[in-house]
Amino acid sequence: MRLPIYQVDAFTKEPYKGNPAGVCILEKEIDDSYKQLIAEEMNLSETAFLSPCDGETILTSKTFNLRWFTPKTEVPLCGHATLGTSKVLFDDIGIGLDAIVYETKSGRLIAEKCDEGISLDFPIDEPLSIDPPAGLLKAMGIYGYKNVIYGKNTKKLVIHLETENDIINLDPNFELMKEIQCDNIKGVGITCRGAGENDFISRYFNPWAGVNEDPVTGSVHTLLASYWGDLLGKSVMRAYQASHRGGTILLKAETQGRVKLIGEAAIVLIGTVYLPL
Repeated sequence: MRLPIYQVDAFTKEPYKGNPAGVCILEKEIDDSYKQLIAEEMNLSETAFLSPCDGETILTSKTFNLRWFTPKTEVPLCGHATLGTSKVLFDDIGIGLDAIVYETKSGRLIAEKCDEGISLDFPIDEPLSIDPPAGLLKAMGIYGYKNVIYGKNTKKLVIHLETENDIINLDPNFELMKEIQCDNIKGVGITCRGAGENDFISRYFNPWAGVNEDPVTGSVHTLLASYWGDLLGKSVMRAYQASHRGGTILLKAETQGRVKLIGEAAIVLIGTVYLPL
């Protein structure tokens, strides 16, 4: 079996920046074990798997099944790979729809083209106060912070640090992090108030899922949008993820518990993956 596969740099308009995602197109479903093997082979933070939901082919379907796998496990929500999938559907496959509807393990998600790029309609997350697990701050090299929050839905932990230098210069010990029992935590972010045009900046780590540092993370911004929106009194914010590759997300909080994550993307690779079926 031959399957089309793409690599798309998300939350950037410049190739080889932002967050690279795999996008595998399935006209027919394959076993999850093969999805995991393909994600491991791609060795990106996430690979998305897209299949038709209400049509026989991608071009005849109006809605789509979408799932995401890291090199080690499936995850329930991934922003950058959803953006990458939408870029492929809109600009390479040319599905001819104004809006793309995805059915996912996090509910229905909608992607639309807009002036700023592609807009993803995601559920916003609720920040809860939490004490960080014993040893986690030490393993990350954090010795002072302003606040720690935990996402009710995403189960992501975010530590609010004092300055941009604290964010940029942090050098976690990922091997020590993996030794800490964090069964109820699906990744750790750090954040602080931004300077200039950025309302806030962040970084994000998930060594437990095989992703030491994720370049740009859409899902954690569903939590950061709620947290910083309350702190700053804003419903529209510009966020920058200060990884080595870097990437920008425009956030627009909506009513009824939704948030729009808006960004650009660049397709950098189109190929074929082979399965021994």
